[in-house]
Amino acid sequence: SYLKEFYFIDSTMENFEFECKTKIIFGKDTENLVGEELKKYTDKVLFHYGSGSIKRTGLYDKVVKSLNKAGVEFIELSGVVPNPRADLVYKGIELCKKENIKFILAVGGGSVIDSAKGIAAGYYYDGDFWDMYERKADVEKALPLATILTIPAAGSEASPSSVVTKGNRKLNISSNLIRPVFSILNPELN
Repeated sequence: SYLKEFYFIDSTMENFEFECKTKIIFGKDTENLVGEELKKYTDKVLFHYGSGSIKRTGLYDKVVKSLNKAGVEFIELSGVVPNPRADLVYKGIELCKKENIKFILAVGGGSVIDSAKGIAAGYYYDGDFWDMYERKADVEKALPLATILTIPAAGSEASPSSVVTKGNRKLNISSNLIRPVFSILNPELN
């Protein structure tokens, strides 16, 4: 029947299992919940974002207000560009260690989230975080992170993967240890 073909219920259907350990907080104005949600995990975060579009749209002010209301201290690291660069990841790792930050909030699209995942993976690693991207080391421990997504495209808000660029090399890692703890998705932010 037509309905059977529409739902692909026939002998060619592939079985699968899906598990996503990222808590998805979806809906209008959900970005205002970020401070309350973060407070469950930490009192201090690295607030990581791009080149300033979140300031132009007013999202930055909403996030700061929510963090302040919840009593979550934050240290900012902006400047993520498309195809996130290793030099900012190095800076983020150093900043987190210097400021004793144990949680990352990435606000932006896939590049911001991938950069945050690189920082998270590199924080506990004794060597060069780039070793993991070159497959010379595995991610064995990582900082937890959360996201507020502004551009749906790559699925970074719920994936275990990160892509970072160093020089002319664009490499990836994948580990459930860098999957976001939670992600806030408000379609009106796009």
